[in-house]
Amino acid sequence: MTTAILVIDIQNDYFPNGKMALTNPEQAAQNTAKLLSHFRETGAPVFHVQHITEGEVVPFFHPNTEGVEIHESVRPIEGETVIEKHMPNSFFNTNLNEKLQEQGVKELIVCGMMSHMCIDATVRAAVEQGYTCQVIEDACANTTLQIEDKIIPADHVHYAFMAALNGIYATVKTTEAFLK
Repeated sequence: MTTAILVIDIQNDYFPNGKMALTNPEQAAQNTAKLLSHFRETGAPVFHVQHITEGEVVPFFHPNTEGVEIHESVRPIEGETVIEKHMPNSFFNTNLNEKLQEQGVKELIVCGMMSHMCIDATVRAAVEQGYTCQVIEDACANTTLQIEDKIIPADHVHYAFMAALNGIYATVKTTEAFLK
């Protein structure tokens, strides 16, 4: 079975001084860099997803800004596929599925940003497309959320989504557990 890594939206706007700074994006990026190194060394397929906002509804990832660029710590190298998307689900109105099929990919190792949005939407869609998924939870980052007067800390949001994905949609692991 061909396994590929899918690195989702590790872009500058999610880092300190970006337009949508997350909680601990540096740690997620460092762990993703370890995973990328492993995949590059083994010659396995590497796919990057870059979110580019259309319109003004979302205040980040605007075209032709530094914030939309993939972070230097995980920047694609020659030969790696970059999929441009405009919605949280990396499969929606993109050629991701075609590109994965061209390389015979059956399993996805998923990491990136944000756990509750693009990671969740993409993993669920991947399973619906017939892929097996592993989510590397410490190579993902998230943010604190609020609904009415309730504030949900970023780590609670992250682990709630990881727990929801684990078992039915994916196997959730740490970087260390995956690399063993």
